[in-house]
Amino acid sequence: MQRIEELSEAGDRYFDGLVDKFSRSLYQAPRGELRLAMLDHLLPQMLELNQQSVLDVGGGLGQQAAWFAKRGHAVTMTEPSADMLAYARQWHAACDELSSQAITYGQTPLQQLADEHPGPWPLITCHAVLEWLGDPRAALASLAALLAPGGQLSLMVFNRDALRFSNALKGNVDKALSDRLEGQGKRQRLTPISPVTHDQVVQWSAGHHLTIESVAGIRIFQDYLQHPPTSDAERDKLLALEKQYCQYDPHWRLGRYLLYTLSKPESVA
Repeated sequence: MQRIEELSEAGDRYFDGLVDKFSRSLYQAPRGELRLAMLDHLLPQMLELNQQSVLDVGGGLGQQAAWFAKRGHAVTMTEPSADMLAYARQWHAACDELSSQAITYGQTPLQQLADEHPGPWPLITCHAVLEWLGDPRAALASLAALLAPGGQLSLMVFNRDALRFSNALKGNVDKALSDRLEGQGKRQRLTPISPVTHDQVVQWSAGHHLTIESVAGIRIFQDYLQHPPTSDAERDKLLALEKQYCQYDPHWRLGRYLLYTLSKPESVA
């Protein structure tokens, strides 16, 4: 039986022993399918893509690395969990659309990227990672330092405000009132230990001379439906609804995830 890691020495949550749960609960379920469909819809709109090299930070099971590699990018995928990285390698190797040289791999925590993959990188992706770190603010500082002048950072974070709203709807009013929303990072529970607010992203980005070029909400409506879709036609309608309002204020602010494009200036005055 695989050992389930809890918190690292840095206070981060790794996911050794949870590959099957991730695959089943997050990507073979409607919420995972919708998340990937929305990224497929949004990334070409929110990023300037010209087959530049990509550093995929905390790449998990490898979906995002494969997405970029299939579009001609040279991808370096980093992931601190040995189990997750092994799964991604195996899946990528079996994918006919990927060449064996399309993706390189590193079992690297975010804190060690400057030593092992310093760049500077024209494009960095960091999706659903900051909320699993003990110090997400310091992590964003590290990403900013790795980014090339004029480069882009695609950042996706678990939205603390949406988590509070969801708890209130479920009847966890005391939890919402006290704002005790963080998970403990124990056993197989997948409540993030450091959910992030939009205001925090705004503040932290400005502190490291990063400009927010665009923002979108992902899974704005899905988590709040009283009657989830039961047919392909209903799922298609939900996806159309999510696409229509994902960048529409105020709806994007309650997305379960917030997706940002951050840019680094060519020079800092």
